[in-house]
Amino acid sequence: MATCEIPAVPEVHPALRRRFSPVRFDPDAIVTAAQLDTLLQAAGNAPSAGNSQPWSFIVGRRGDEVHDRIVQYLARSSTAWAPGASLLVVNLAHVRVEDTDNWEYSEFARYDLGQAVAHMTIQGLVLGLDAHQFRAFDRDAVAAEFDVPGHWEVTSMTAFGVAAHAPGEIASPGTSRERAEIDEITWARAGGS
Repeated sequence: MATCEIPAVPEVHPALRRRFSPVRFDPDAIVTAAQLDTLLQAAGNAPSAGNSQPWSFIVGRRGDEVHDRIVQYLARSSTAWAPGASLLVVNLAHVRVEDTDNWEYSEFARYDLGQAVAHMTIQGLVLGLDAHQFRAFDRDAVAAEFDVPGHWEVTSMTAFGVAAHAPGEIASPGTSRERAEIDEITWARAGGS
């Protein structure tokens, strides 16, 4: 039996190293239908508990009717930058079994949605798109606007587009690009340092 040697990976992938959450997007950048399909396929390829795939999305491209319907429910803090994104994606989690008040669909639904959104974000980087995930909007109003059934939860939103600024150029007060060190995010680790 042949053994499989795992190749050494010396550093984080360059696309992930350059990832940041822009607060200004190029107003001329357009996400094509093919790029959108690729983002959604990436989300669909994310792992989920029992292959339940407890995610769904409401997608608006800048200038279309769905985008306009989403924008009206943004919080003041996100209206300064999110409408300029090429694409706004509302991220939904399947949280309860249909026609029940308290039967949980999957205890991992929000975690699995997060995986799907992360897959979309990474795929966006490959396509040359930056992403900003956020929660500054009226979740209940978005759910009502799009007739989201009660067993689904409007959880978060992602803005996709081409950043119109460098990672540190525009920063919100109190924010930093500094990342925690490996030993700060690790409780226990096999194999030493």
